Amino acid sequence: MPPILGTWDVQLKTPIGTLNVVFVFTDDGSGLAGTASTRAETVPLRAIVCDGPRVTWRQSVTRPMRLNLDFDVVLDGDALTGHSRAGRLPRSTVTGTRRRAGEPEPPTRGG
Repeated sequence: MPPILGTWDVQLKTPIGTLNVVFVFTDDGSGLAGTASTRAETVPLRAIVCDGPRVTWRQSVTRPMRLNLDFDVVLDGDALTGHSRAGRLPRSTVTGTRRRAGEPEPPTRGG
């Protein structure tokens, strides 16, 4: 079972501020699938690759602006750290924690 499965509360530290995103990773039987949700939108994840503790994926967003993002994170149990990059823009720091079953969603701020 890929270690990324589950729901993750993630913070992206970007030049325009910190964005709070909920990532959900599932195994749909044909491979890894996932979504990223903010208050503004929910988008599908593409090209998810889990190589031991390292996980990479791509996604497109339209808010706060239209961007194609590449993520590269490393898992350590129920924590993840890494970065995302949108084209030539500076890398954004990514940190997050896996939500435990039955744990309520945290208050939404930003994103």
